[in-house]
Amino acid sequence: MRLLYCDESNMEKSAGDFLIYGGVIIDSERARGLSEAVERIRKDAGIDPSAIVKFNRGDVPLDHRTYMAVKQAIIEAAIEHQAFFLAYAVLHDIAYAEAGRLYGVNTICFNFNSILYRYGTPGLVLIDRVNNPGGAMDDHLREKFAVGVTSLPYSDKMRLENIVGFHYSAIGQSHFTSLIDIVIGSLRWAINVHTRNEATKQASASTLLTLISPLFFREQGRTTVSELGFAFRPQQVRAPKFREKYHSLQAFLRDGGIDTEQVITG
Repeated sequence: MRLLYCDESNMEKSAGDFLIYGGVIIDSERARGLSEAVERIRKDAGIDPSAIVKFNRGDVPLDHRTYMAVKQAIIEAAIEHQAFFLAYAVLHDIAYAEAGRLYGVNTICFNFNSILYRYGTPGLVLIDRVNNPGGAMDDHLREKFAVGVTSLPYSDKMRLENIVGFHYSAIGQSHFTSLIDIVIGSLRWAINVHTRNEATKQASASTLLTLISPLFFREQGRTTVSELGFAFRPQQVRAPKFREKYHSLQAFLRDGGIDTEQVITG
């Protein structure tokens, strides 16, 4: 069994920014070991058991440098326990935020289902709980389980038959919710440094990308990140000014060790 813990970032619409959705895949046989590793990291840092550990320090009473070391140690523990990260990015100029999130769920779950084929194992999806007026996410997840992904370019629908359930999770309910928040927060922060042209933070952004790069899912024997590991949406970006933003982001990620294979066309 593989577990997929999902979360989103950059939901607030801002021209030139990318909405990010992602998930961390954890092998159930390694889940206890990874959870215990994160527990030790927290204890060694003196973090109270009830404190919430996220990308941003929040109320955790540690200085910035020490908290950065904690986050790095958690990421390294995930790599050591062979966790994988899947990411989806869509430009806010193209997608309405709520629709972008639902499409992100579609893409990440579709890719997770494809990866489960390779492992020959079932999977369980745990979605970060969100405030959805009208229950849009509830309905969406029911559809994912009962129907699958719809309106594909080559089929009306595809059942996600390797996924046995879709459930909610929330920060503080497991160490894995902290892990996905830290990983997707790191990716979001680095991407924003690039898209907002924050020159003084470029070195730190590159360091973060290098740190999380080994987590990205890659096909066996390959160093590049397949579309299952990092999916840009839409696949065709017709407006040249927007397409250039995607190409620029790909180059930035490549410099940080995340060489994505997807070809973005117009």
